[in-house]
Amino acid sequence: MDGLNDFRRARVAEILADFTNVQYYIAASPVDPPSQEDYYTEGWRALRQCAIDGQNILNTGADTAVPVTKGGHEEQSKAELQQVHLDAIARRHQGQKIYLRQVAAQHWIEYRESILQGNRPGAEHQDQLRACDQQLWLELEQITDEIVYAELQLADQQMGRWTDEDPSLRAIQRWVRSRR
Repeated sequence: MDGLNDFRRARVAEILADFTNVQYYIAASPVDPPSQEDYYTEGWRALRQCAIDGQNILNTGADTAVPVTKGGHEEQSKAELQQVHLDAIARRHQGQKIYLRQVAAQHWIEYRESILQGNRPGAEHQDQLRACDQQLWLELEQITDEIVYAELQLADQQMGRWTDEDPSLRAIQRWVRSRR
């Protein structure tokens, strides 16, 4: 018995609160453009995919299968908390990644609106709209697991959270792959 189960419980609660917050933002993001002619444009497609991905995280069942440990109730509780910790932190990671993709798509919408200034897309806008799409693709490419993991770790550390047993990025990636 290592006496850290209270820290583990608190850590899981923090992560689940973070996940709940990011899931709220994902769900609140628009998915349909004001004009149906924009429905299949890059940014609006990205926003719809983010909404689908966010719903998939919620629909994915938790993996609560924990082998029975030797060492009594405290050791069993530790193993269960570590399993819940992995599940929660992987969901938070995926949620944050989706949220960042939504932010990039919303930047695209703002940039596109500033190009069009209330007008319909025309030949005179094509080069700027293409640049707008390319900027979105660049932003989306920069939202990697490594960057999301590092940003979340830094934020947790800056808030003084106990992160000693946070799963590695590889463990999170394995969790994500196992849910596909």
